[in-house]
Amino acid sequence: MDPSTSPADSDDFYRTLVENASEGMLTIDAESEIVYANAAVEDILGYAPEELIGSSKMKIIPERLQPVHMAALASYVETGDRNIDWDGIELPAEHKAGHEVPTLISLREHEYDGEQYFTGIIRDITERKRREEQLRDQKERLDEFADILAHDIRNPLSVAIGYTDIAREEHDAPELDNIAESLSRIDDLVDDVLALSKDGRSIGETEAVDVEAVVRESWRNVETDGATLRIDGDLGEIDADESRFRELLENLFRNAVDHGGDDATVSVGRTPDGGTLYVADDGPGIPEDVRREVFEYGYSTSEEGTGYGLSIVAQIAEGHGWEVSATEGDGGGARFEIAF
Repeated sequence: MDPSTSPADSDDFYRTLVENASEGMLTIDAESEIVYANAAVEDILGYAPEELIGSSKMKIIPERLQPVHMAALASYVETGDRNIDWDGIELPAEHKAGHEVPTLISLREHEYDGEQYFTGIIRDITERKRREEQLRDQKERLDEFADILAHDIRNPLSVAIGYTDIAREEHDAPELDNIAESLSRIDDLVDDVLALSKDGRSIGETEAVDVEAVVRESWRNVETDGATLRIDGDLGEIDADESRFRELLENLFRNAVDHGGDDATVSVGRTPDGGTLYVADDGPGIPEDVRREVFEYGYSTSEEGTGYGLSIVAQIAEGHGWEVSATEGDGGGARFEIAF
């Protein structure tokens, strides 16, 4: 290649970029007539470019919104005043088949041969909207779950605790002590889940905690079936609200067993610098594109899931001032890291 020239100096280079862009690009003039559309517009709206060029932009605007669009463009052409931000406008567009498509549009104004034009970059956000709706549904289920905890579980639990206390006063049996301890743990968990559903930063007093002791206790509290716990080296101590730290680990262990299977191996260790605790499993792992989403309130890969487990993990970590992240373990499974 001649160093004195560059593809960017060629109009054909830019035309090729635009024609092959993955996002739709559409240009209108000051009279709302479409003068250009690239091939990606057809993927979004069903119209081939030649079906749009020469038509009014109203062809792709839902009828109920057409007066607003016309008035907004006319007002801007006349006054030059924008009434909305032109970057990232969420607007429904009308597909050739007649249904609406949620889109995200960024607009730019430019001139060519003395004429005024407006070019929009169009992105189909149907999948994002579907995910937002799913999260809203899961959030509603989580709220319902919190109500169940507060009423349908808390009330009979209080009765069970009361009768157990009476029985312990009348009988000296270690089994009753075990029952009381289990009921107390359930009561603590109900309190924790309710508190975290309303305030993720609800963390009590912290103290030096023996990490391995809490890890093993948390493992015993989870139905792990045939799964195996492996401790990788000395886990040391951390400053934490022990009850909340235990709950964090229990949720990570449940997640590992639920997704890794009954024969999963779950490893707990600390990084060489000691600043990070990890919980890793040998299950299928978490796709890279959703590793941030798994901590979102209400996120679940299952339609039936409430999506609260890992969000509680994130909230407990945040309440302590820690950072939690999901990555890939050495064996390809999921690995959660808590940086202190």
